[in-house]
Amino acid sequence: MKRYTIVLNEKRCIACFACEVHCKTNKDLPVGPSLCEVSTEPFLKVKGIPKTFFHFRSCHHCEDPHCVAVCPRGAMQKREKDGIVFVDQEKCIGCMLCAVACPWNIPEYNPVTGKAVKCDFCMDRIDQGLEPACVTKCTTHALHFVELKPISSFESA
Repeated sequence: MKRYTIVLNEKRCIACFACEVHCKTNKDLPVGPSLCEVSTEPFLKVKGIPKTFFHFRSCHHCEDPHCVAVCPRGAMQKREKDGIVFVDQEKCIGCMLCAVACPWNIPEYNPVTGKAVKCDFCMDRIDQGLEPACVTKCTTHALHFVELKPISSFESA
């Protein structure tokens, strides 16, 4: 099974938040829930030069996702073909047990729909051969959508 992730090239990121804006636009989300997030560390001095570090956070699409296991309605699901963890909005009742079970508290409550939302790598776009909106619209091309390689493939190299 394929597994994907989004990687940040920290040297290219300028914390413009285009990834967050385009994610929310693509998913038609209101103010509040955020499916991806850029954060910064406080300024540090590196070799006498002030520097900050950027981090990109979204769902990890775990191999054995706790959010899927606790969902009482089976709304939180994991696709067999590529490991993408997503919310079936038709089944979701908004109980948010998924957020409680997630070690990173990734699923968020959408106050407009009353249901859970989370990053699904824009799987509708993936199915069309496109990349997630956050990656495509990254102003400085700092985000990269990559397929994770199994550890065993590194051992034989």
